[in-house]
Amino acid sequence: MLSPKRIKHRKKQRGTTDGVAHRGTTIAFGEFGLLALEPKWITNRQIEAARIAMTRHIKRGGKVWIRIFPDMPYTKKPAETRQGNGKGNPEGWVAVVKTGAVMFEMGGVPEELAREALELAASKLPIKTKFVARREVE
Repeated sequence: MLSPKRIKHRKKQRGTTDGVAHRGTTIAFGEFGLLALEPKWITNRQIEAARIAMTRHIKRGGKVWIRIFPDMPYTKKPAETRQGNGKGNPEGWVAVVKTGAVMFEMGGVPEELAREALELAASKLPIKTKFVARREVE
């Protein structure tokens, strides 16, 4: 599972997920990508499930780049706990994904195979996504 090696603060405020991504909106490494169409928190487990689905479908051919990293801790209070008594304990890690961010990239495989693999990955994620291809400048 993806998680930071070390962090400055154990707990973090939730922040906001509205707005669009300003960075990471173009395909930088591969030829095909998976673009987020809505903002959401993506957990480290969801990222790992999507990665496994992609790499199994392309039978470990080509190359896969993960463009998001779960660096934000999220907390949860125990069940049946009264309000007050401070913030809950850290439960896991999430990546803040905004609209327009390229989450995964793929290269070294045919477009049809990449499309199928990225659709499988998209089915593991809780957001609407879109398959995008790099535009060749000639």
